[in-house]
Amino acid sequence: MNLWELFVGFILGLVEGLTEFAPVSSTGHMIIVDDFLFHSKEMFPPSVANTFKVVVQLGSILAVVVLMWDRFMNLLGLKKLPGQTPSGPRLNLLQVFVGLVPAGVLGVLFNKKIDEYLFSTRTVIIGLVLGAVLMLAADWFRPRRPKTETADQITYVQAFFVGLFQCLALWPGFSRSGSTISGGVLLGMSHRAAADFTFIMAVPIMAGASFLSLLKSWDSITAETIPFFVVGFISAFIFALLSIRFFLKLINRIKLAPFAIYRLVLAAVIYFVFL
Repeated sequence: MNLWELFVGFILGLVEGLTEFAPVSSTGHMIIVDDFLFHSKEMFPPSVANTFKVVVQLGSILAVVVLMWDRFMNLLGLKKLPGQTPSGPRLNLLQVFVGLVPAGVLGVLFNKKIDEYLFSTRTVIIGLVLGAVLMLAADWFRPRRPKTETADQITYVQAFFVGLFQCLALWPGFSRSGSTISGGVLLGMSHRAAADFTFIMAVPIMAGASFLSLLKSWDSITAETIPFFVVGFISAFIFALLSIRFFLKLINRIKLAPFAIYRLVLAAVIYFVFL
C-alpha cells in the first residue's frame, strides 16, 4: 500500500463524510470523484473498489451513533429524552424496523445487480436528476402545516411508506437522505422529523449493506488493501461528525429545493463537460 492509495482512501472518505447526510448522494459523489480523478478500479480489483464505497459508510454510521447517542439509548428504553412523558408518543424500535423492511428486502435480492450495473457515472447522473425532481415535488406539494413535528410523533404507516421511498436510494445518485426526507415531508412530517428518522434508519441499513458487501468480496480483500479501508473509515467518521450537526440545523431553514438545484447543476456539468 503506497501513499497515493492512502490519499485516495482519505479523499473518498472525506467526500463520503461530508455528503452522506445531505440529500445529494454520497455514493454518487464518491463514484464521480473516483471515476474522474482516481480510478480506484485500476488500483484494486473492481469488487474491492465497489466494496470500499459501501463499507466506508461505516465511518459515517459511527458518527451518527456518537452524535445521537441519547436517541439510540431512548430507542432501547435506557434513557428518557427531555420533554417525553410516560403516556406521550415515543419513537420505538418496531417503527424503525418497519421502515427498514422494504429497502432491506430489495437490497438483499438485488445487491449483486446493483454492484454490477449501477456503479457508474452515467447511472449516477440519472439518479441525481430524478432525485432532484422528487425533492422539488416534496417541497412544492408538502402540507403547509406538518402533522408530525418530531420523530416521536411518527406513525407506523408513515414509517413504512418512508421505507418504500428509501428503496429509491438503492440506485446510486438518488440519495438515501434525499429519498427518505422527501417521502417523510410528503407524508406530513417536518423536515427535521424526517431527517432525524432518516439518520436513525441509516445505521442498521448501512451496517447491513456493508456486511453483505464485505461478505461478498471477502476473498478479494487482502492485508495490502486493509489500510485503504481503514483510512477511508477514519476520514468518513471525522468529516461526518463535522457535517451532521450543520445539516440538521440547515434543513429546517432552507428545505430541500437548494439541494435539488445543486444536484441538477452537478448532473448538467458532469454530462456536458465530461461525458
